[in-house]
Amino acid sequence: MINRLSVSLVLFSALVLAAGNVFAHCEIPCGIYDDELRMSLISEHAGTIEKSMNQIIELEKGGNANQLVRWVTNKEVHANEVQHIVTQYFMTQRIQFDTPDYDKKLAALHEILVYAMKCKQTTDVTNVEMLRQAADRFHKLYFHD
Repeated sequence: MINRLSVSLVLFSALVLAAGNVFAHCEIPCGIYDDELRMSLISEHAGTIEKSMNQIIELEKGGNANQLVRWVTNKEVHANEVQHIVTQYFMTQRIQFDTPDYDKKLAALHEILVYAMKCKQTTDVTNVEMLRQAADRFHKLYFHD
């Protein structure tokens, strides 16, 4: 009886843990980091946001309302992904208080967050360019280019 209960409890716990969202990286910390990959992902998300904005602009001229909603949702999802990488990967795991140029790196990351937010609010592709520039500034600070 106890063995069955223990097995059931372990299985239930595994199911509950597996049912949660899957994120880009853990907070254990596992020590397995790929900073360049995260920067590449930010760049890829920016490209998808820009394409979404352009599609929205075209569909607003007279197109399928369902497609319009899908592109707006897509833009939101990719802007959220940028914000997630910045906050959950770089700010909480990679940028430590004693990191050289901590304040500059933090400011660049904050700028990325703000432009990701502005990308959600509008279809102004200037915000995507500003997002890319902020990401480039952070990249140079972080990797000492």
